[in-house]
Formats: sequence, structure tokens, C-alpha cells
Amino acid sequence: MSQAVISQIKEMGLTTDGIKRVEGGYLVEGDIVITDENLAQKPDYQLLRVGDQEQYRTSNLVSVGSGRTISIQVSIYLPSAYVTATDELIRRYNNQSLRIRFVRVTSGGQIFLSKAPDGSTYLASAGFPSDGNPFNSIKVNSDAIGTANASTYIATILAHEVGHCIGYRHTDYMDRSYSCGGSYSNEGAGTVGAIHIPGTPTGPSSGSWMLACIGSGQNRYFTSSDVTALNYVY
Repeated sequence: MSQAVISQIKEMGLTTDGIKRVEGGYLVEGDIVITDENLAQKPDYQLLRVGDQEQYRTSNLVSVGSGRTISIQVSIYLPSAYVTATDELIRRYNNQSLRIRFVRVTSGGQIFLSKAPDGSTYLASAGFPSDGNPFNSIKVNSDAIGTANASTYIATILAHEVGHCIGYRHTDYMDRSYSCGGSYSNEGAGTVGAIHIPGTPTGPSSGSWMLACIGSGQNRYFTSSDVTALNYVY
């Protein structure tokens, strides 16, 4: 890929390590798809903060007004466990009584869960909202994830990707070693937005649904700080 693309992604405040060209754009930070449209955008709001382990959102959010329901469709080519997992992630979000709600549909979904291309190295991938709408696609590596623990492990993975679709960044974006291991890295602030959500902690946020990496079979329901982050934004 060109140096110009790498520079643009860096300016967004996203890691440039391990960037991969994928269908629809570029895969960064392991599970976030940056589209050509994202690269072309110049966000109006760039109040950014580089922190330690707070909850963060991007500059782009879903327009909800007094309330909005987002539909999620699961591809017929995914195992039935992913329908079970989707129903569970919807229950988790809707139980928070947010202004944004979710419903599963069998056609015309605003967010479409489909099987990741053969040979994909990620568990799942998604992107950030644009023009007030959620990112419309979640690619799921069902071969790698499997079908066990649908209402816990798989639901956690899908709830995480939906979190990206509605504008949340990784809780540990500034130091992926917190959940992924490896060396420390802090990408800093950039144009995509790393906006601290008031009321969330400045210390390590163990168990957050938006941590970058997850252990096999792990279940992450919303922590109290996650609930604060969800309610503050939506």
C-alpha cells in the first residue's frame, strides 16, 4: 500500500503496525476497517486526549435523536450459533435502556454479519460510523471462533464489533499490550478521535467489552464503567 495511506491512518491516531488491505478498506488494530471514505473525512470535532485506560469514543457517532433502533442481520452462511450470539448481544445493549436500541432482522439489516474471507487472520472486524449511521458490516471469522459458547464468548466478540460500529474505540487503544500482550505502544491522538468519556476511570479498565484482545472462551459483559460510557454517549 502507498505511503500516503499509511500516513493518513497514522494521522487518524490508529496504529500503522500490521495494516492489511481487506475488502472494503484497510484493517488496523486487529479488527477495525478503515474505508476510503474514512480516509477522506475531515472531522469537525477533534477534542482529543491521550490517556491511560479510560473509555474512549471516536468523533463519529450514530445520530439517535430521542431514540433510534438499529437492525442487525445475520448471514444465512453463518452457523446458527451466531444467531444465538446476536440475540444475546442485542439483549445486553437493550437492557441498558439506551436511546439506541437493536433488533435482529432476516433481511435489510443496517448492520450485516457475514463470514470473513477464507484465510482471514482476525476473529472479527468492523468500522466506525459515518454520516450519522452505524458502520454497516461485521466480518466474522467463524472458522477460527467456532460455535461453542455462543451466548458468552461469541456474543462478547460480536458486542465488541457492534461497539465499533456505533463509535467506540478500544478501551486500551493507547496500550494494546494491556489485553494483547507484547510491547507497550501509545498511538497518540489523531483525527479519528480518542475522546475520553467523562465518568470512566483513569486507571486500568479490566474486563471492558472494548478491550482490544480477548482470550479464547472469555465472556465480557458490560462493566460499571462500560455502562457509564454507553449511557453518556447514547
